[in-house]
Amino acid sequence: MRVLGIETSCDETGVAIYETERGLIAEHVYSQIELHSAFGGVVPELASRDHIQKLSPLIQQTLTTAHLTLQDLDGIAYTQGPGLIGALLVGAGVGRSLAWALNIPALGIHHMEGHLLAPMLDANAPEFPFVALLVSGGHTQLLQVQAVGDYTVLGESLDDAAGEAFDKTAKVLGLPYPGGPALAKLAEQGQPERFHFPRPMTQKPGLNFSFSGLKTHALTTWQQSDQSTQAKADIAYAFQAAVIDTLIIKCRRALKQTQLKRLVIAGGVSANQALRITLTKQLNALSCQVYFPPTALCTDNGAMIAYAGWLRLCAGQTSGKHLSAYPRWDMQTLPTLGGWL
Repeated sequence: MRVLGIETSCDETGVAIYETERGLIAEHVYSQIELHSAFGGVVPELASRDHIQKLSPLIQQTLTTAHLTLQDLDGIAYTQGPGLIGALLVGAGVGRSLAWALNIPALGIHHMEGHLLAPMLDANAPEFPFVALLVSGGHTQLLQVQAVGDYTVLGESLDDAAGEAFDKTAKVLGLPYPGGPALAKLAEQGQPERFHFPRPMTQKPGLNFSFSGLKTHALTTWQQSDQSTQAKADIAYAFQAAVIDTLIIKCRRALKQTQLKRLVIAGGVSANQALRITLTKQLNALSCQVYFPPTALCTDNGAMIAYAGWLRLCAGQTSGKHLSAYPRWDMQTLPTLGGWL
């Protein structure tokens, strides 16, 4: 089966093709960073309009890269949620229309399930079951994953997601958009001993997160500092270290609670090199295996949607002919594939 994947949940337009015999055969992503940088964040209406302009040419570009035509496709997968409703409807509308015109099945995919399954596209793919940490600009969740679609939420953020806290703290420090990667880069120049930030909710039992207080702590620390270039780097270092330590503490608790030895980390923040290095080192010392997506597939992309769609379409799942999108969507409501993978 050959599946076209479409991702338009926020500010990246992603298109990819995944097929049974060769795996991922073509993928292209268009980022709207330049469009939104003047506003310091994503403007939903502008994001939707840009998806409308870029999606069709990007589909054609991806087909050309794969040396295919629309008639060579066997199915279409598109992001149905969660995300910005206008942006989602662009991808859903194009995906459903193409499927109807080509008389092939289409399926709406959960954006975070796409992230969750992205590590399966790596040569060193994890086996089920495992604990998953989904950490991005909009989500921070710990899940117990038994199989595709068999998900149990163990804990989640009660306020800001980790990626959102990165972006907001970067804005406090006057860093350019997108703030998360800029803050991580600045943290490389920070002095570890100058500031110490709290590790929120780690003194309490449970697996929930809270990162809004770290953002406030960063603001207060910045206002009380000499506001030099070095102070900015030191605050970035302290903030990032606090987030990483908090994530690691919660991951270790989740692994102990579930008695599992495999951890998958996915989502935009999983590209953070300090997180990758520190988490891998600490958990390997506990005889736990850690898996990440390929770096290029950490942020939003069409490949993860094409792959998730391929899995579910091959299992016989399809969406009806109606058009729908969900700004919020609980992963625990997804149908399971059992042990099919």
